[in-house]
Amino acid sequence: MEKFDVHILGCGSAMPTLKHWPSAQVVNIREKLFLIDCGEGAQVQFRQARQKFSRLSHIFISHLHGDHIFGLIGLLSTLSLAGRTLPMHIYAHAELEELMRPQLNFFCKGIAFDVIFHPLPTVDQSILIYEDRSVMVYTIPLRHRVPCCGFLFKERPPLPHIRRDMIDYLDIPYYAINSIKQGADWTMPDGRVVPNEQLVFPADKGRTYAYCSDTCYRPQNVPILRGVDVLYHEATFGQDNLARAIETLHSTALQAAQIAKAASVGKLVIGHFSSRYDDENVLLNEAKSVFQETCLAKEGLTITL
Repeated sequence: MEKFDVHILGCGSAMPTLKHWPSAQVVNIREKLFLIDCGEGAQVQFRQARQKFSRLSHIFISHLHGDHIFGLIGLLSTLSLAGRTLPMHIYAHAELEELMRPQLNFFCKGIAFDVIFHPLPTVDQSILIYEDRSVMVYTIPLRHRVPCCGFLFKERPPLPHIRRDMIDYLDIPYYAINSIKQGADWTMPDGRVVPNEQLVFPADKGRTYAYCSDTCYRPQNVPILRGVDVLYHEATFGQDNLARAIETLHSTALQAAQIAKAASVGKLVIGHFSSRYDDENVLLNEAKSVFQETCLAKEGLTITL
């Protein structure tokens, strides 16, 4: 199968610690890189993950809190110093462009590539915001102290697999294979038509990854998340700090697990940990009490879908 990896660059929350970097992830789909959030130091972690800046052209920012965007101007400045000329597309709430343009003009004067901002929709529903031949990216409406959304990556299903035994048996020429993979039937020299389903094995299911950044408990999103292969969901607090989670519009590990279970996801990854937890296994155990297929995010973790 083609590559579909998620690299955790940072999974801490707003208060800096010596354990975690602020929020940032790289999604690698068929060697095209997508950055989700860009907390302070994201470019350093990007290098630690051995990723190539040249393959990054799309950045998705969930919301405009500092621990999710303070690394952005540094990254863009570095790309400018490296001689980048390809455009960089940034998907974020509209206010980000107002904040970034003065910084770009001051710190990146003479920048050789276009920075193109795409404002995120503010409606309370999932909207397609990006697509190419490999993937479609949808928003996931979240509720936080500022406008916020997550992102759902849906791989386009690959083409079906050719049945080599049938190709050889029917002596089908090589030039016809691509059209058969696209769904064409095959017409024999005597006029008989061999239907496409006899010439191919069904295609693999397209893989899916969902990123739910800072948000309160939102069971309304279960239909959007249903059946995704991997769900990253913030779990800033445990149930011991439920009142604080409600006050700050964050989720607990238990709530993240309840979402995962209700949506029947394949795997849950929890992150955005509050600095008050020295031992995050407390959060892991809490989530596992509801949804066993849960793991802790950590810097350097690579999740292969």
